[in-house]
Formats: sequence, structure tokens, C-alpha cells
Amino acid sequence: MTLLTGDRYRSGLDDGRELYLDGTRVANPGTHPAFAPAVDELARLIDLQHDPEHHDLLTWKDPATGHRVGRAYQPTRTREDLALQRRSAELWHAESLGQHGRSPAFMASIALGVYDFRHRLEASRPGFGANAEAWYRHCAENDLVLSHALGDPQIDRSVDPVDDPDLALRVLSEDERGIVVRGAKQLTTLAPLAHEVLVYLSASFAQRRGEQFVVWFALPLNTPGLITLCREPLGDEPHGHAHPLGARYDEQDAMLFFDDVLVPWDRVFLLRDADLARVGLGRINAWSAWVGHIRFRERLRTLLATAALVAESIGVDGFRNVQEDLGRLAGYAELTEYFLDAAEARAVVTDSGLLAPGDTAASRVWSAEVAGSAVGIVRKIGASGLLMQPTARDLDHPRLRPHLDRYMRGRGIDAEHKSRLFRLAWELTGDGFGQRQDLYEYVHRGDLTRNRINLYKRYDQSATRARITALLEPAPAPAPTPAPAAPQRSTQQEEQR
Repeated sequence: MTLLTGDRYRSGLDDGRELYLDGTRVANPGTHPAFAPAVDELARLIDLQHDPEHHDLLTWKDPATGHRVGRAYQPTRTREDLALQRRSAELWHAESLGQHGRSPAFMASIALGVYDFRHRLEASRPGFGANAEAWYRHCAENDLVLSHALGDPQIDRSVDPVDDPDLALRVLSEDERGIVVRGAKQLTTLAPLAHEVLVYLSASFAQRRGEQFVVWFALPLNTPGLITLCREPLGDEPHGHAHPLGARYDEQDAMLFFDDVLVPWDRVFLLRDADLARVGLGRINAWSAWVGHIRFRERLRTLLATAALVAESIGVDGFRNVQEDLGRLAGYAELTEYFLDAAEARAVVTDSGLLAPGDTAASRVWSAEVAGSAVGIVRKIGASGLLMQPTARDLDHPRLRPHLDRYMRGRGIDAEHKSRLFRLAWELTGDGFGQRQDLYEYVHRGDLTRNRINLYKRYDQSATRARITALLEPAPAPAPTPAPAAPQRSTQQEEQR
């Protein structure tokens, strides 16, 4: 029950979990060559909590226990608390160049959201709120690395799970021990490198009819019957300096199979209450949406700096069209800062008494819309140079090196430096790791079409519509003008006539 260290994190992954990669069971992801570089990078970042330079920013002393916990687990009650949490997340994501979408800082903020929602969970069913609070404190006190699972398998989404129950995770039964669940969850990012997983529902569950599919719970990833299947790693190719990002920041995505898994009652937070689950999905993500935007801003900064360095390396940084593209990227990064400021300015006190970042739903839509454009700018500036760069072995070859130095150098840099730079740009934008990151930006905030529709439906147009409606009303008809009275003639005039 102390702050996690890098060594404790590594050893904690050797827990007997049922983990598979490429058809082979992995005994310990902390030492497996496909995972070890990413584990080592996470361990390095975790150890920053113990660095005197960062200790006070990255950790917080819980007055209830006197223990130090990660800053992301801190219940924020004032604007100063929010400011410290933002600075803490900024440090983590700057250190990881905005590549850790499911960083421990991100997931801890979801645990905080569950804690904040505990009163509503308790009202739904006595004991569930206490379970949520106990789980939050367990995660915070032990500084656990978490993952979460939302999406259902892509089997046949034209069919309701009531008609084919294997289409979604469901509750099979319940008894005095807990509930038994069967099914799968897909794209559980960081699961192979995490200690526990929080399972809840994606927004698509609103279309379901069966209450057996509505459940929130959390489990250790070594729970009996829980199987983790990893996708192919991105970044383990042995080409020297070819994959500096993928080797460090490939978080791994996984399918989770629940083979009739027993979930003890003290790990169940919500059951068969679809209306509460629908409300809770947004509530528990209040902090994580904000932290996720901090991460996205750092990714945009990384893309901007890489694009600028590439432009300078080939002497196109003075071209007007290139400067315009770089300006567009800089604008994206700056707008992200505005969204973060707006979330803090709109901070609201929740019904549990915490101060949560305000909702900026438009920022999630905007981020998904511009993410691909940001990547495209780097590709456009690097152009064909991103496709053809020498490997480390090419640079070491005595026959090739003179030609590389002559024809593959850059403006003021040698062939090796240019190769490293362009390979980094390619990894950000073009290879398997870059494509995965690009797709992640598009999908991880939820369905873009649904988010746009929801934004439209919730946007208050009433005042403006009333003004326009009033403007469209026909002008009232003018009152009829009375006919002028006939002139009166005097008697003398009549006589003269």
C-alpha cells in the first residue's frame, strides 16, 4: 500500500494471468521481448513519482490515510486541485510525447469518476456504492495500473444481442458468491500491461433490450477464466533506429474473453439498471475526457515539432504553402489549449461534492475531425522522403555510406540524423504504429456520427430560434385609414351655386 515503483510494476505483471500472443501463452509480459520495452518505459514514467523534482506534483497526500497516492487519483474539490491535476497529466504526456492514450494517469481519472458516482450507484442497489468506493481506494492505495473494456465484439451488429447473446458480454447467473459473466470485450487497450480491468458499457448499449447485458464491474487480469488475446506488436522489428516510438509506446490492444467468470459481489458496481448506466457513462468520464484532451494536445505538439524539423531538414520551411500547413497544425494545438481552459472554466460541483471539469462535448467531435488532418500535414511535408530512408545497417555499410552521405543528407545535417528524423516522422504517420495511433484518435472518443447527433440534440437553440421565429412573423396589417370627410359648404356658397 505504497506508491508504485518501476520494479514493483514489472514484478506485479508476473501474476499467472492467461495471456496469449501469436498463439503462444506468455508467462510474464514484463520480461517478454514483445512487451518489455513498453513495460520499461511505463516503469520509467512511474518512477518519476519518486524523483524529488516531480514528487510533489505527481503525488498527493490523502488526509484520510496519510498515504501518498498518485495525483490522478486525487478527488478534486477546488480549482487549485484541478490545476495541479492538469499539470501532473501534462508532465506525464509530455514525457511520452502524447502517445499513451491509456496511460495510468488517464485510467486513474476514470477510477476517480467511479468514486464520484458512488452515491448514485448506492441508490440503485445497496452496497454497490460502497463497492465502488472500496475499489477506488484499493486502486489508489496500491497505485494500480488499470485498463478498461467497453466495446462488444464485431460479429453482427445488425442483430440485437437478445436474439444472439454471444454478441455482448452478459450475466449468466448470480448467487451468494457474486455474478457469473460470459462473453467478450474488444480493443481493451493496455490490458496486457495492466493490473486490473474496469468493465462497463459503450454508448451503443442504449439500443439493447436485455437487462442481462447491463453490468459494471472490475477484476484483476489474472482472474480465473479471464483470457487476454493480444494483437500483433507494433515496434519490435530489428532495424536499429527504425521504431523509437513503437518500441516504447505500443500500449497493446487486446480481446478479453470471459469464460464463465465469477465476479464477486464486492467487485460489482451496477447491475441491470440501464438508465443509470446511460447517465453514468458520461459522469464517470468527466475527468478522463479532460485528461485525454491534455494527451491529444501533446500529440499535436509532437506532430507540429516533427513537421517543422522535417521542413527545416530539406529546406522547405521558408515556402509559403509549407508555413501555412505548419500554421494550421499550430492552430490545432492552440485550440486544444482553449478547450482545456474552457473545461476548467465550466467546472461544476457534482452531487458528491467534487469539482469536475465541465463538459466540452464539441471538443471531442473536433478532435476526431482534425486528428487525421494533423497526420496528413506531416505526410505532405515529408512526402516521398518518408518512404525511403536508410536503416542503421545501411549506414554502417562501407560501400553504401559514401552514397548516403552524398545523396541522402539534409540541409545542415548528415544522412544518419536525417534518417532518424524521417523514420520518426514515418512512424508517427505511416507505419503500423502510426496507423494504429491515427485510428485510435478517430475511434476512442466514441462513434463520431453519434457524437455529432448528440451534440446537435443537446445544444440549446431556444433563444436564437425564438428571435428568428419572431422575425419571420408577418408584420401586423396597418389599421384602415378613415376616408376624408366631404367638405362642408356654407349656405351662402350653396345659394351662389
